[in-house]
Amino acid sequence: MKVNGGAVKNYESNDSESVLQKLLHSFERYYNVKESGVVAPFSAEAEFHSHSEQYFFVKAAHVANIDSHEYVFFAEVDVLDEALFEQLAVLAWEEGLSRIHPYYGHRNSDITLIILAQKIQESAITYINKSRKSKSYKFSFYGWSNFRALAYEVSSGNAVSNRHGSVLKKLVGTL
Repeated sequence: MKVNGGAVKNYESNDSESVLQKLLHSFERYYNVKESGVVAPFSAEAEFHSHSEQYFFVKAAHVANIDSHEYVFFAEVDVLDEALFEQLAVLAWEEGLSRIHPYYGHRNSDITLIILAQKIQESAITYINKSRKSKSYKFSFYGWSNFRALAYEVSSGNAVSNRHGSVLKKLVGTL
């Protein structure tokens, strides 16, 4: 149980809403999280922006700007099948790409989809494992984008991800 500004939030139950609140709480430290005003099928969104600069001995000798971004989309569904995953993946990918503005200092912009489902069908598991999306901008001189996907089965605690999303399994490993 967590008390936040006088409101009591119960994190003890194992439904998708409580799991979503735990995930959003873990993202709040480094990401800008919003639950209202998000794109229609998604429950919440999180954005991460990082800017760094490289110099040669002094700041006047500026070498490069380096910007990294990540856009995370959270979805809650009852049963996740192959068609629903593809629909959510395409929506997240297109929405994430619409927010990217590559330029000479853009390094990468990753788009992440986290799906919380009560049940994940077997066909969806193999489809998620094989899903890949990536895009380079001007032969990677202006950066690139990768798609990361994670589906978490709330009822059993099993997590399925694509190759880029395998790092996200640590995030849900403690739920």
